[in-house]
Order: sequence, then structure tokens, then C-alpha cells
Amino acid sequence: MDDLPVRVASFVTDRVIPAEQVLLNSGADAAQTMATLQQAARVAGLWALPLPRRLGGHGLDLATYAPLAEMEGHSDFGPTALGSDLLLDATMLDRHATPAIRDRFLLPMVDGAGGPSFAMTEPGVAGSDPAGLGTTAVRDGDTWRITGRKWFTSRAADAAFTTVVCRTAPHTDLRQAFSLIVVPTDAVGYRIDREVPVLGAGGQYEITLDNVRVPADHLLGEPGQGLRIVGERLALGRTLRCLRWLGQAQRAHDLMLTRLTTRHAHGSPLADQQLLHGLVFHSHADIAAARALTYAAVDAIITGGDTRIAVGTAKVVTARALHAVVDRAIQVYGAEGLTDDTPLPMLARTARAARILDGPDELHITTVARRLLARTR
Repeated sequence: MDDLPVRVASFVTDRVIPAEQVLLNSGADAAQTMATLQQAARVAGLWALPLPRRLGGHGLDLATYAPLAEMEGHSDFGPTALGSDLLLDATMLDRHATPAIRDRFLLPMVDGAGGPSFAMTEPGVAGSDPAGLGTTAVRDGDTWRITGRKWFTSRAADAAFTTVVCRTAPHTDLRQAFSLIVVPTDAVGYRIDREVPVLGAGGQYEITLDNVRVPADHLLGEPGQGLRIVGERLALGRTLRCLRWLGQAQRAHDLMLTRLTTRHAHGSPLADQQLLHGLVFHSHADIAAARALTYAAVDAIITGGDTRIAVGTAKVVTARALHAVVDRAIQVYGAEGLTDDTPLPMLARTARAARILDGPDELHITTVARRLLARTR
């Protein structure tokens, strides 16, 4: 176990990063390349490090796994290649799924036989306001009948199932209005309408659920408890994103340092240009601050602290740090930094999306500020 950090870092550096250009493109080559990487991770004993042993993982607790998540995060494809991206869905199904769902989807998923996807947001609806969600699920005998549209459904094209946030009751109290239902992607009426380009990259999908029927035992937890389960998922999910963004920020920072020390202009290394020293310092400081806040969020999850303040603060600061560090690295690289000859455009797409996905900055700022103010009243 002591050599896990070295082994994870080497796997991402030597196997995953060289494959990024293939993985960025949808299609058979990308799928085969990812499958090869996942098999290599299993052979290397690095598959699903944070998943429980009973589900085929290594059983690492969050405190132990956190620094490894940073290393996996050096590449956007690292968590998928190493199977750790299954943690959110595995945890959710392990806690709330019926025996039928565990047998049909959970166990095959962690074995690599069928991936997950998650559908909450909808076209034309503010993602931060679940009150506007219109997808409905109506109980009809021993089935649920689901109708609606979703988008930003990650990896839907390769998924065996999609966990769908549905309105199951007309409660004005949102805490009782929504439920989570597991929908097989081969169900009649489940349709992928399009891949949604995100700053030129794929991986997100818009789907339609046209009178889809699924068995009643595909409900997660109790009816009306959907947003509570989503809340559990988001606290851990946002923290994992922060850890992986730290890895990408560190990668951009390392690229910038290498460029500054190896590129010469006007007879000397760029590193001799004092004006550029500020870019180095501020990037280092941004990463250090984001890392401290992210590990405070990790601690809050472990100890049961106020995760809304800790996770919300980490999410905003880390997303902004990633964005700033990548932008500075592009500036140092100059015109080359705008091309796919470097990984910087790929990192820039992730960085810009980071300030919106899992809740925009403004949502988290308001949530944290209100809770801090409430403490003084």
C-alpha cells in the first residue's frame, strides 16, 4: 500500500495521458482504448481504489484516497480508467437500492460490465432550482411510468442504466416531491436525442423518456426522498471534483514551470523575466489555498461537519483556482498554448465548465454566506 501514490501517478502519466487525444474523440477507438486502460488498471491492482471490498474495490477510506484522487485527476480520464469514477453511483446504490437493482446493475457495474449515468438537469430549467424540473414518474400498478427530458446526462451512450430525478408527488415542499428511479437504457421509450457539445467536447447527452415503464422496485430509497439522496451524492461528488481539479491545476502549473525554464526569448530563459514571476507565485498560492479548503471539505465529510459551508467554499475556490492557473499557463505558452499540441485547451474546457457544473459559483457563494450569517443571529 505504501507505493500506491507512485503506482497511481505512474499509471496516469505513462498510460492515461498519452491516450488522451484518442479518448477525446467519441467512437470505437476511444471505447477500445478506455477498455484497455481499465483492464491494465485491474492487472496492476489499481482498479476501484475507493470502492468497498465487498463491491470489488480496495476499500480505501476517503482520507487515504483523497491524495490519490488528485493524482488520478491529472487527466480528466484518470478516474474512469482506474474505476474510481464509479464511487458516487456505487455508494448511492449500495445505500439505497433494492436487492433487484443491486443484482442487475450495482454488481455488474463495479465489475466493469455496465456503466452508470445520472440525469437531473433539464433543458430550459435553471439547474440550481429543482422546483422547475418537469420529468414525472407516476405509479401504475407494479411499475413506474416516466415522462420527460433531461440533459447533461454524462456517459449516457455507454451506460447500462440512468438514475433519473423524477417528480413523484405534487408537494410544494420540494423535500417530498422528488424520487430517484433507476431506468435501464434499453427500456422502451428511453431515447438519446443528441450528444451535447460542451465548449467543443462531447461526453454529455440529452435524453427523452417517453412513457418509459420500469418495475416498482427500481426506486431508490423511499418515495419523495430523492433530493435527500441527491444531497448525499453532491457533497461527496463536489469534493471528489475538487480533488481532481487540484490534480489538473497542478499539471497546468508544472507545464508552466517547464515552459518558463526551457523556452528562451531575447537571449535568456523566460524564467529570467521578472514580470512572469507573478504568474508562478499566484498559481502556487491559488493551488495551496484550494488544496487546504478541499481537504477541509474532506474532513467535514469524514467527521460529519457542516459540509455545505466546507464543500461549497472548496468548490468555488478550487474551480476558480483551476481556471486561473490554466489561463496563466496558456499565457506563458503563447500561441502554442491555444492549440491541441498542448493539453492546455483541454484543461481550459474543464476549468471553465467547473465554475458551472455541480452548481454555479453564485449558488455556492449565496448558500455559504447565508449559513455564516445565520450563525450570528
